[in-house]
Amino acid sequence: MLARSTWHRVVSLLPTGADVAAMRRAPRRDLVAGLTVAVVALPLALGFGVSSGLGAAAGLATAIVAGILAALFGGSNLQVSGPTGAMTVVLVPIVARYGPGGVLTVGALAGLVLLALALLRAGRYVRYVPAPVVEGFTVGIAAVIFLQQVPVALGVPNPDGDKVTTVAWRAVVEFASHPHWSALALALGVAAVTVAGARWRPTVPFSLITVAAATVIGQLLSLDATRIGVLPATLPAPSLDFLNLAAVPTLFTSALAVAALAALESLLSATVADGMTVNQRHDPDRELFGQGLANLVSPLFGGVPATAAIARTAVNVRSGAQSRLASLTHAVALAVIMLVAAPLVAYIPVAALAGVLLATAVRMVEVGSLAALARSTRSDALIMALTAIATLALDLIAAVGIGLVLAAALAIRKIARAARLEEVPLDIADHHVEEAALLKEHIVAYRLDGPLFFAAAHRFLLELSEVADVRVMILRMSRVSTIDGTGGLVLRDAIERLERRGITVYVSGIQAGHEKTLAAVGVLDRLRAAGRVFPDTPEAITAARAHLRHTGVLPAAGRAVFDPAGQPGR
Repeated sequence: MLARSTWHRVVSLLPTGADVAAMRRAPRRDLVAGLTVAVVALPLALGFGVSSGLGAAAGLATAIVAGILAALFGGSNLQVSGPTGAMTVVLVPIVARYGPGGVLTVGALAGLVLLALALLRAGRYVRYVPAPVVEGFTVGIAAVIFLQQVPVALGVPNPDGDKVTTVAWRAVVEFASHPHWSALALALGVAAVTVAGARWRPTVPFSLITVAAATVIGQLLSLDATRIGVLPATLPAPSLDFLNLAAVPTLFTSALAVAALAALESLLSATVADGMTVNQRHDPDRELFGQGLANLVSPLFGGVPATAAIARTAVNVRSGAQSRLASLTHAVALAVIMLVAAPLVAYIPVAALAGVLLATAVRMVEVGSLAALARSTRSDALIMALTAIATLALDLIAAVGIGLVLAAALAIRKIARAARLEEVPLDIADHHVEEAALLKEHIVAYRLDGPLFFAAAHRFLLELSEVADVRVMILRMSRVSTIDGTGGLVLRDAIERLERRGITVYVSGIQAGHEKTLAAVGVLDRLRAAGRVFPDTPEAITAARAHLRHTGVLPAAGRAVFDPAGQPGR
């Protein structure tokens, strides 16, 4: 019986006919999106391969092998996988301690752990990671990636040291005594143009253009800058020569850290992709299964551990991708580039790739989101700051653990303070007639009770997303006991999703203590400007009926007002 249950669980994680059918709907758009992502991914794959310590070829092999497997077996139609900066942060100390073979072994072990997590259906629990932890984690990763590139950007040998801050400082001291201006000029030039160009024309692949320009300039001026060197024109034959079974117990702790990071980053990336679309929703357990296969197989071809890449996934979505065909196209295009252009890639200065990663680190920090969360509540600001500091000072997994523990403690404290009992008088009036009339008017009202915070926010978003066949929704918020930055962000996302489906949203009964949080994340200003925020529900219903008359849904004659909760007022 257990074997049959396990088999059914495995089958549920495999690709379906619906995946194949989706790839046939808009193949041209998917092909264009995939090629666009490949152009963006090439310098990143090379750069992260070099930064990990295994070389550019390892980064490219990861983008190809992991990109194909995660696209076929993952749980998102839009996800793009490969080497990432967050994973590089974890791999650098592993390379220093165990060498390249140790990294490949860790990757394979992490793949097995991810497969086990998929079979245990553990993917759903990532939804409980609050937004301040994610933002702090992202800021910390960006800082580590930036500091990792300092020695390469300065053109000095990588100094010894376990902490990235120590290594970066020693590199600065070495540069001050023996300046190497060619590498610094290439790195800063590529970084500056990439950042400025991305803000000016987001659809143009400035990272690839700047790397190509730096390569040409370096060759024409014969600059003294280290090059990538010769790359293989094809993937190596799969091999297990790297595997040292005696070292597996020693490496298993590192493998758990890599698997945890791969799961966290991939599922967060899939959530971001869902939020950027209207009709897409990922399967978290299938996503873990796809990432597990990708990490299990990638080391056989010399690839480093991989995760889904938020930046490349975002490019994929914005380029019009509709199915897995786009991410498959991205991986195949990189394989063709490896076959055709490997001799040209060898001339790329390593400092130019460092410039791309410096720009990537800068662009990872969303100042608007950070400022919104910092303004929303003191607890969110504290969680975000401590998670970022822990990421920089300790390691990524410890940072997430610290952030989650702190968030849970503060949430429990907040709920304990907000808990109360309230006596509500019963209303025995019969509302059936009025209810029928209101439904005909295409109006529905939802009352939010209790705390709207990170543990409940995603369920709230999913429930609202299921609402159909209405023209107007009224959100009654007078009974919301507490709301944090995550709840505010999810409320904003829910309203935007509903509006994209043509549903007009009105809000009533917002408590004074919640206005600061909602204003900080951008919920109130736009709704107030549109005249959709009201002190109580009857006024919101009156405005909703006026809106329906204006749009021609209702005749000019008035009708009775219905309060779906069966209670008067707010």
